[in-house]
Amino acid sequence: MSSFFPLLQPLLEGSNAVYFVYHLEAKQIIYVSAGYEQLTGDPAAHVNDDLPYWLKRLHPDDHEYLHYRFTHAATGEVVQDVTLRLTQPNGSTQFLSLTACRVAQPDGQSYLSGRLEDITRAKEMEINSQKFNTKKNATLEILSHDLATPLVLLQQLTDQLTQEVQGPLPASTQRLLELMERTSRQGLNLIRDFVDNEFLESANVELKWDRADLGVWMRTTVEEYQRAQPHLHLRITLAVPPQPLYVRMDINKFQQVINNLLSNALKFTPDGGQIAVQVEAHPGVARVVVADTGVGIPSELQPVLFEKFTKARRPGLRGEKSTGLGMSVIKTIVELHGGNIWLDSTEGNGATFTLEIPALPA
Repeated sequence: MSSFFPLLQPLLEGSNAVYFVYHLEAKQIIYVSAGYEQLTGDPAAHVNDDLPYWLKRLHPDDHEYLHYRFTHAATGEVVQDVTLRLTQPNGSTQFLSLTACRVAQPDGQSYLSGRLEDITRAKEMEINSQKFNTKKNATLEILSHDLATPLVLLQQLTDQLTQEVQGPLPASTQRLLELMERTSRQGLNLIRDFVDNEFLESANVELKWDRADLGVWMRTTVEEYQRAQPHLHLRITLAVPPQPLYVRMDINKFQQVINNLLSNALKFTPDGGQIAVQVEAHPGVARVVVADTGVGIPSELQPVLFEKFTKARRPGLRGEKSTGLGMSVIKTIVELHGGNIWLDSTEGNGATFTLEIPALPA
C-alpha cells in the first residue's frame, strides 16, 4: 500500500481538508497533511504538541460522543461525518466534520486514519436556516389561528342574522348575506389549506439526519407560541431537562410534528386554557409531552385518530377545518425516527399526546 502513497500525496497535500494517521499505541500522529496549517495557522510539525490544546477546546459532549462512536465501531469500519464543536478563543464555535477508520496491522499495531474538514460556514448557515424554518412554521400556525377567529365570527354572525330575520329578504340583502358567508368560508379554507400544504409537502421530503440537543430546539419552537400568548388568549408553558438531551433527528421534520401537535391543541382549547409542553429524559429514549386543557377527544374516535383520512377529523372550536391527514403524517415522521406516539384523553378534560424517540448515549 505504501507504494501508492506518492501517487496520492499531491491530492492529500493540495486539499483544504486535513488528512492524518494516528498511531494508537504510541499516541502520536505520524502523518498530517498540509491542510493542517491552513486549518489552524500552526505548522504541521507542531501537531502532536497542539493535540492536547485541541482536545481541551472540544465540547465535552462531543468528546464523549466521539469516544462512543469509535469504541463501538468495528476495526475497518468507517465512521463518517461526525460533527465536532470547538470553542474558539473569542468564544465563538468552530464546527469540524470528522471521518475516520481504525485499522489493525499484522504486526499488532493499530492506527486511526481520517479526514478533518472545517464546516463552520456551512453549519452556521444550516442552523440559521433551521431556526428560520422553525419560526416560519410556528408563525404560520399562529397567524392561521389569529386570522381564522374574525372570519369564524363573521360566519357565525351571518348565520345568526339569517335565522333571526323574519319573512322573505330583499334579493339584494339575500345576496349580501350569501356573499358574506361564502367569503368567510373560503377565507377559512384558504388559510388552513396553505398551512396544511406547507406541512404535508415538507413531510414528503427525505429526512436529513442531525445529532441535536432536543431541549434547545424545543425552546426555539415553543418560544414563538409563548410570544403570541396575548393574541392566542392561551397560556403556553415549556419544561426541559437541565442537562443536554441528544437525539438523532431531522430537525425541521421533527419540529413540524411539534408545530402540528401545538396547532391541534390551539384548535381545541378554548380561550383562557393552557397548553403544557414537556421534554423528558428516560432510559434510552427522549420523550415530548404536549398536554392541553381543551375539549378532549371522544373515546370512539381515539382508535382511528392516527389513520390516514381518519373519521376522527373534526372542525376546531373556531371553525378551523381538518384534512384528516395531520395525525397520520405525524405518526409516520415519528416512526421514521424510530419512535412512537400515543394519546391519553377524556372528552371534556383535554388531551395529552406523548411521543418518544431514541436518545443518543450521554
